[in-house]
Amino acid sequence: MNAKQPAKQGQHPLEKASCREPKREDSRLRILQAMTDPRFVPPPDVYIPDASAEAAARAFYEVMRRRRTIREYSDRPVSRETIEWIVRAAGSAPSGANKQPWRFVCVQDTDTKRRIRKAAEEEERAFYEQRANDEWLADLEPLGTDPDKSFLEVAPWLIVVFKLIRQEDGGQVYYPAESVGLASGMLLAAAHHAGLVTLTHTPSPMTFLSKVLDRPDNERPFLLIPVGYPADDCLVPQAAITRKSLDEIMIVR
Repeated sequence: MNAKQPAKQGQHPLEKASCREPKREDSRLRILQAMTDPRFVPPPDVYIPDASAEAAARAFYEVMRRRRTIREYSDRPVSRETIEWIVRAAGSAPSGANKQPWRFVCVQDTDTKRRIRKAAEEEERAFYEQRANDEWLADLEPLGTDPDKSFLEVAPWLIVVFKLIRQEDGGQVYYPAESVGLASGMLLAAAHHAGLVTLTHTPSPMTFLSKVLDRPDNERPFLLIPVGYPADDCLVPQAAITRKSLDEIMIVR
């Protein structure tokens, strides 16, 4: 009586067991069908440079090699339209499963910038006085950084980049740090291409940005980027100008 009945001819031994959860299997089948039946279209609006690939790549490099991190800003206005085009460029970045897990909060309000500066300087004082070890402080010394972040009020715009840890509807996101990092790099390039200067400020911790800007729980602050024109008498540290040679950063196999 306890002997197992042999499977019917042509029936898989697990077929009977798989029928115990029809709803789960139906749901999984729909997901698999969606995964295996994508729709492909020709890429829209393909970019083709006027020059050869080598010349176009070099021209882009010649622009980007002049990018500098700037801490001395002019209060010269930057139009909202300019910032919108820069954010559009950042939003064109690739992302895990095309979830685009980023949010760019663009701040021009004077009072909000003041609140951000005050909170950032509190964290920076704690960093320089308590959190940073001796090696870290020694590495920063040639760059002349300190807890003063007056540029956060002078720059006409602050772009605060937030990383989504889940979608608004609770859905998953994938590789959010890598995705937002790519978008942030494209934002910096777009700002430089527009003749503006930037700085990637990373106060730690950055939770105060979520509070000041009233962001939801599914967003985490990633970068704080002042954007504007450099001050007329702007200076940069000599130690920040040098770059590693191509031989040091590129390996060909």
